[in-house]
Amino acid sequence: MDNPCLSCGACCAAFRVTFHSSELESEGGRVPDGLADPEGYEHARLKGTDYANPRCLALCGTIGEKVWCGIYAERPSPCREFAPLAEIGNFASACNRARARHGLPALPVVDG
Repeated sequence: MDNPCLSCGACCAAFRVTFHSSELESEGGRVPDGLADPEGYEHARLKGTDYANPRCLALCGTIGEKVWCGIYAERPSPCREFAPLAEIGNFASACNRARARHGLPALPVVDG
């Protein structure tokens, strides 16, 4: 099965992405500091994800056509954990909520 995440990108333009500050480069992590805003004392969020119409600044391409993450290897834990089983066709309901927000058809859900 082809990975639909490579043509979707809806999750990167649907949810706030908050993560622990220790994931920032300046704190010994890998997430570039320039792509994050502070959120309280111990957390940060990816720029662009805290709006009524969110879109992560690291998202490249056109949603629903062809997308990629500009910081894929350095992305924070919420991004890594969102859909780890998508490559084998196991999608979560949150995926379809994001897709619906962008007018994309639902994928088969296997929540468990």
